Amino acid sequence: MSKIKIIVDAITGDITERPLNAEELAQQEIDNAKAEIYDQTLAETAAAKTALLAKLGITEEEAKLLLS
Repeated sequence: MSKIKIIVDAITGDITERPLNAEELAQQEIDNAKAEIYDQTLAETAAAKTALLAKLGITEEEAKLLLS
């Protein structure tokens, strides 16, 4: 199944559909890899914060209060 690019001309309302070219497919792979790394980083950061709060024996609200 080929991936499709949809182009909408906002002025005329014309809609064009075409398969992605090699450059667009390569960029999509790069973007997907970056998104995966970003999601993994967010998950790791959240886990580290949770572990630190548990180690300190305080809640997130208490940590915010201490840092304000």
